[in-house]
Amino acid sequence: MKRSELNRLILENRAFIESQGFKLPPFAHWGIEEWKNLSEEYKEMRDCQIGWDVTDFGSGDFYKVGLFLLTIRNGCFGKYPKPYAEKIMVVEEEQVTPMHFHWKKMEDIINRGGGNLLIKVYNSTKDEQLDLTGDVTIYSDGREYTVPAGSIVCLKPGQSMTMQQGLYHSFWGEKGKGKVMVGEVSMCNDDTNDNRFYEPTGRFSDIEEDVAAEFLLVNEL
Repeated sequence: MKRSELNRLILENRAFIESQGFKLPPFAHWGIEEWKNLSEEYKEMRDCQIGWDVTDFGSGDFYKVGLFLLTIRNGCFGKYPKPYAEKIMVVEEEQVTPMHFHWKKMEDIINRGGGNLLIKVYNSTKDEQLDLTGDVTIYSDGREYTVPAGSIVCLKPGQSMTMQQGLYHSFWGEKGKGKVMVGEVSMCNDDTNDNRFYEPTGRFSDIEEDVAAEFLLVNEL
């Protein structure tokens, strides 16, 4: 991805998030100098990768396969006692986050506003393949029910769904409904060691430095 695209996406999506009535933490408004000159008082931000995260998953086409995130709070396995994490994300219409699951993390995915979020689900097999036949148990806002393998669950604004460990899921914004502000409340997040993508996928994007950075991403801290 180009640095100019990253700068633009952070500015645009920061404005979109705030237009939905979600108040962002102070660091969401820092410029490049604040990010570059973090003191040791902010060591937790570096260690736990708190901050902006924009990825095209190595696709080269962010709007086709990509995700925009801000990690607001996070613990680190074995380093910080905080056992939870929170993210706010922006998902575009038909912009796919690739099929994946987590070994350690359980998470709630929440439609915080905007359009509808579509989530495709499969159980995983013992050898970490897609279970193409087993029904999937859905936990959504206090309701438990089952759907066939490969079903697509629609989360409208205000609705949520729990992703248990080993549950393959892929999601995107429904066409014609607008971009979606998505919340994630979870156990500690570890993007380096706790993502099992069904197909080989790059988690952090290579960056072409065509302009000066206005922000730093979590993997650059």
